This record gives sequence, structure tokens and C-alpha cells, in this order.
Amino acid sequence: MLEVTSIKKGAILKRCAWCENAFEAYEKYHDTEWGVPVHEDRKHYEFLILEAAQAGLSWSTVLKKRAGYQQAFANFNPQVVAQFSQEEQEQLLENPQIIRNRLKVKSAVENAKAFLKLQKEFGSFNQYIWTFVNHQPIVNTWSRPEDVPVRTEISDAMSKDLKKRGFTFVGSTIMYAYMQACGLVNDHTIDCFRYRQVLKLNT
Repeated sequence: MLEVTSIKKGAILKRCAWCENAFEAYEKYHDTEWGVPVHEDRKHYEFLILEAAQAGLSWSTVLKKRAGYQQAFANFNPQVVAQFSQEEQEQLLENPQIIRNRLKVKSAVENAKAFLKLQKEFGSFNQYIWTFVNHQPIVNTWSRPEDVPVRTEISDAMSKDLKKRGFTFVGSTIMYAYMQACGLVNDHTIDCFRYRQVLKLNT
């Protein structure tokens, strides 16, 4: 977890509306991770798993199970997950520490295989995924939370290409949430204290 700026305990900070009055781990995720550019392949794979797990659910539900996912999916190592047998996948469906959805578990394994192919083709998944934004984060200037889109032409293109390469649970909305999480786009609203902090990481 990349912590960019230390925050004084008890400080009153203006945050994005989606995490106001949230539980501590949710605020910490917003304050230290969301929107920070990711360039580590294992972290990319982690967010592909977690964003897929979120489909139809809330991010808070997934975040509460993040540690469980880390343990269940070999610390988000795609080389290991790609080798999960059918029996191991069935065992995961008995694990209350993750979201026990058969399609999502299968997706994590199949996506690991596709992920490895992309690494081989491009040298790294990071090299591949950042081409969609010309290797530079998109910086938006939203003043209201309702202005923030749920998908864009870029997430459409990303989704289409990933599906072509064998990935599942990578619809445009899921991929835009992934872009936000991994810092391919800075969607903190301009009144959020993290907006300028994340902006500095892009320069």
C-alpha cells in the first residue's frame, strides 16, 4: 500500500463524497491508494480480481474481504492462480473470506492465464494497460460527484480488447472503476484533499 502523505490524527479533511462518513479502512483506502498510479503487475492483477468481485455489490463489501482474497489467491500472484485446479476452485467456494460466486472465482483463474499471456507479449501487464492512456494519467476536474462518469470511450476500448484476449468480468464499467483505482485517471473531485496530492504524482 502506497501512503503518499501522512495525515494528522483527528484532522478534518474534505474527501470525495463516496467515502464520507465511511469506516476507517474505507477512508484509508481513499486517502492512500485510490487514484495513485499503479505500475506493479501484481497490484494490477489484484485490482482486476477485486473490481470483478465488486460486480453487483458495493466496494465496501469487497474491501472488507480484501485480506481474505489476498490469502485465498496466493497474494495475488497470477502465476500461482493460473495453476488452480478445478478442485481448488471448488474449495474457494467454501471460503467465507471471499465472495463465493462460481463465475467470479473461475474468472480470477482464467484472467490469470490471460494476464500471463499479456505479460509475455508486452513484457509486462503494466506496459500494456498504460498504453490506453498514452502512459500518462488522465486528470479530470470534477466539482460534483454526479459529474464523474461510470464508463468512457477509453474504458470501452480497454474492455473490448481485454475480452478479445480472453478476460472475463472486464465490462466497461468495471474497467473504468479499475482505471480510477489504479490511477490511470484521477477522479478525485477538486474539493477533495487528495486531488492535488495525487496530481503531484502525475508530474
